[in-house]
Amino acid sequence: MTGFAPRHLPVLFLGLPVTYAYNGGRTFGFRMPVTGISRIEVVRGPGSAVFGADAFAGTINVFTREAEESRGTTTGVRAGSFASYDAWLQHGGSAGPWESAFSLTYRESAGDPQRIVHSDVQSQIDAGLHPLFAIPPASLATPGLLSTRYRIVDAGLALQQSGWTIRLYGFLQDDAGVGCGATQVVDPAGRIDTGLLLTDLVYQTASIRDWDLSLRLSSLYLHEDNFFQMFPPGALVPIGADGNINPNAPVGFGLYTQGLVGNPIATDRQAALESVALYSGVDDHLLRFGAGLRHLKEEAESYQNFGRGVLDPATLFAGGPVAPVDGRLTHLTGGPGIFLLGQERTLWYGFLQDEWALTRAWELIGGVRYDHYSDFGDTTNPRLAVIWEGRPDLTTKLLYGRAFRTPSFAEQHNQNNPSTQGNPEVRPETIDTLEMAFDYQPSPRLRAVFNVFAYWAEDLIDFLPDPAPATSRTARNARDQRGSGWELEADWQLTAALRLRSNLAYQRSKNADTGEIVADAPALKAHAELLWAFQPDWSLDGQLYWVADRERDPDGADPSSPADDDLRPDIPNATWVNLALRCKDIAHHWDAALVVRNLFDADVREPSDGGIPDDYPMPGRSLYGEVRYRF
Repeated sequence: MTGFAPRHLPVLFLGLPVTYAYNGGRTFGFRMPVTGISRIEVVRGPGSAVFGADAFAGTINVFTREAEESRGTTTGVRAGSFASYDAWLQHGGSAGPWESAFSLTYRESAGDPQRIVHSDVQSQIDAGLHPLFAIPPASLATPGLLSTRYRIVDAGLALQQSGWTIRLYGFLQDDAGVGCGATQVVDPAGRIDTGLLLTDLVYQTASIRDWDLSLRLSSLYLHEDNFFQMFPPGALVPIGADGNINPNAPVGFGLYTQGLVGNPIATDRQAALESVALYSGVDDHLLRFGAGLRHLKEEAESYQNFGRGVLDPATLFAGGPVAPVDGRLTHLTGGPGIFLLGQERTLWYGFLQDEWALTRAWELIGGVRYDHYSDFGDTTNPRLAVIWEGRPDLTTKLLYGRAFRTPSFAEQHNQNNPSTQGNPEVRPETIDTLEMAFDYQPSPRLRAVFNVFAYWAEDLIDFLPDPAPATSRTARNARDQRGSGWELEADWQLTAALRLRSNLAYQRSKNADTGEIVADAPALKAHAELLWAFQPDWSLDGQLYWVADRERDPDGADPSSPADDDLRPDIPNATWVNLALRCKDIAHHWDAALVVRNLFDADVREPSDGGIPDDYPMPGRSLYGEVRYRF
């Protein structure tokens, strides 16, 4: 809501980051099944004093079901639009001295066949280049379909006994579609295969003389194997002297008879150790402190039919300015032609927090965390909260926090990439946020929360265009950003059977140097949910979403480059409605649901950078049926 990218809002799994070190965010297509989730905690604002890196604009913490929440066995199936099918099995019980919880889920979808685009980057190349050589157009956006298929299996296991907890979580994605393509070119042949394995071992003592201690050892393995048809069969591509794509200084043109293909593969290995202590032996204080160590290692390899170490332009174009290039792939790893050389990063940290009950009405929470990184040094991030319960029905909070986001390995070390280059000199992004919140509950049936905020973000990283004749963009600490806004949310039990939950938010963010509005971020968002329990075991849930006032970037990523300007009309406002009918405890064992998403088939678009001019269409109307059985 504040003009930041998804990489500024990390997803934690039971408090552990599942961040892909290569891109600094989530791996493409990562979908965690809701059937095994116990609760989701969303913490707004900077959280680096608690969670460390990347807790920049907020934090999403997902908690799965423990054994006591999963007694017995539940199985279910779901089927619906876009040839979508889900099936799951959950079980909770005892295995000797251990309490256990297990889940297994399978999901697949062919993708929405109505997510159509009519132009892409290849369309623009066709219009400008192909007529010069009397070569037929190659674009598949005539029109073309965004590739949104997926097939996923994931499984989780939790074991608990006498202070010990062991958790395993695995995620396997096979043949996922590549959406709008790696180069904003329609790519039905592209695929992404992902494997993720998270292990977590926790030991927590019972309270000993006002002390609670815990020790945690965890690891994350993440492997992503991508196949991108970056330009389609028949594409005419300008080639530079190094064998890479270069329309500014071509030495010839490659006619890719089977398409320009890249098969980049990256593997993350992460390991972490953390110790936390809680001490309640000082009157009116609860102290939390601890320390930790984390190590990250990234390895890469690639198969491709373009670039340095693959094409020799002097030989390729010896017979003329246009030469065919077939689909044979060259294996690159560890050498000068690879997109990323192996990288490692080590960090250690310490933190301290004090919850101080000053009086019955006043509470002060203060904390600070220090992190040391092997590749870019130190960072210190404090947080402070003053809480006043001046009346039984009103709580007022004044909050300050500072956070940072580390540069990803791609932002630091990408190389030989026709679109983006890394920069080892980039610094971490930082943000300072000030917020005031009012939590008002005049009756058990009604609660309203209003908050206002302002933030100051510095050293935000963008990929800016390199000087000609290069066509790539290099990561730089490109800009500072300022923003402010407010949010109002309400939860109102209108009657015993009718409940209304709603949210309205406003924000404006600007480039601190130019004063321009930050592009693509909506100024207004609203959500309303009406839940009607019209029978003891029956309910109807209606949800309305509204997004408004999203501007284009008139100056693009580089204000000095008119060619980078986005002159398209502003992104249209969007409204859509979801509806769900649910029935529980049919014959004491069965539950059923019927869900319609985007009920009125609204044309909802997410902004593109212009490579696909008419933006990214979101899913149209879809219908799903679900049954589950408990025993």
